[in-house]
Amino acid sequence: MDWLAFSHGAALCASLIVTIGAQNAYVLRQGIMRAHVGKIVALCLVSDCVLIGLGVGGASVLVERYPVFVHTMLYVGLAYLAWFGINALRRAWRPGHAVLDVNPQTAARDAQAPDTVTPQAQRAIPVILMTLALTWLNPHVYLDTFLLIGTAGAREPDGSRVAFAVGAMAVSCVWFLALGYGARALAPLFRRATAWRILDGAIGSMVLLLAVTQLR
Repeated sequence: MDWLAFSHGAALCASLIVTIGAQNAYVLRQGIMRAHVGKIVALCLVSDCVLIGLGVGGASVLVERYPVFVHTMLYVGLAYLAWFGINALRRAWRPGHAVLDVNPQTAARDAQAPDTVTPQAQRAIPVILMTLALTWLNPHVYLDTFLLIGTAGAREPDGSRVAFAVGAMAVSCVWFLALGYGARALAPLFRRATAWRILDGAIGSMVLLLAVTQLR
């Protein structure tokens, strides 16, 4: 193992992944809600590892060869981000829409209450689809994994690229595990609708800003 290349990949990934983008914000939100966290974290881990592997393996060359396809997917992703951001702002506008009950005994009792969100209130399939969409339709993800990490990995010597990719993947795994399961510590803060409105407002504004800045 080339530990120098490993550290290069880890440092670059750490500098990129800590930005709270649409994907990270969604993982944080679901982690606070304690809803399907394991599924979400697993999907994010696998997706990031695949994208990092492809990027370091030379997928950036394919991006340069098929610019029309890349731009098409970019605009599809931007449209999705705009839709996601608008929905987040709509949730922030409605008062009392998402109060988290952190008491397991009362959570089951209040599962049917309109102002309470519990893990049982969300089905797995929509959450999985949303996670996949925020990962694979997010142009920011491709910018990080294909262009930035992929290009940096291509500069490493042939025998060091695997170590570089493993370092980036290791940081990604640690990050999503910490984000998904560590968010539970914030649960007591989200027993009030105001906290959810602030979070959703920040997420919506951030995602819409990202979509606008990426528009060409």
